[in-house]
Amino acid sequence: MRVAVFAGSASGASPGFREAAVELGRGLAEAGVGIVFGGGHVGLMGAVADACLAAGGEVIGVMPRSLVEREIAHRSLTELLITETMHERKAAMADRADAFVALPGGAGTLEELFEVWTWQHLAIHAKPVALLEVGDFWRPLLDALDTMTANGFLKPELRSTLLVARDSADLLGQAKAWRAPTPKWVDGLDPAAPPRP
Repeated sequence: MRVAVFAGSASGASPGFREAAVELGRGLAEAGVGIVFGGGHVGLMGAVADACLAAGGEVIGVMPRSLVEREIAHRSLTELLITETMHERKAAMADRADAFVALPGGAGTLEELFEVWTWQHLAIHAKPVALLEVGDFWRPLLDALDTMTANGFLKPELRSTLLVARDSADLLGQAKAWRAPTPKWVDGLDPAAPPRP
């Protein structure tokens, strides 16, 4: 099994963010679970990779050539896949992962998270997607998702598919118990939409 990890290229303002990244990397390695990630040596992404490698785990990095050439690629990985574009990078990560988890991060982390979560809703893949909660970092985002749900933009059964884990053991337990939702669109129609006249 491999988990795709989305994480900030910065370490963040609190030491707890880095501690959570290290726990995740070590915990996944100790459980025999590999990591697929963006391939960088910086920030939380570097911390999770280093911790997994130090515990004997497999770490596959996927990075566009333009970023490798800027010398931010991690040079001690099990494997570093070099792509030509960001789109190829994300597709390669998704292909090699059995689940996805987002650590605290910025715009890039959110972009990766929402893409794979949307793909799940559209049955492009049937893999669990999770947030690793550190303190209350994700609380504002979860509140926003609840507002979308309350206002009819996100079906409750799809809202419930986004897992929230406290640590690596919690993540793996929830991922193993997870079941794929009914796809959002069936024969081109949203099954939750009112009937057409």
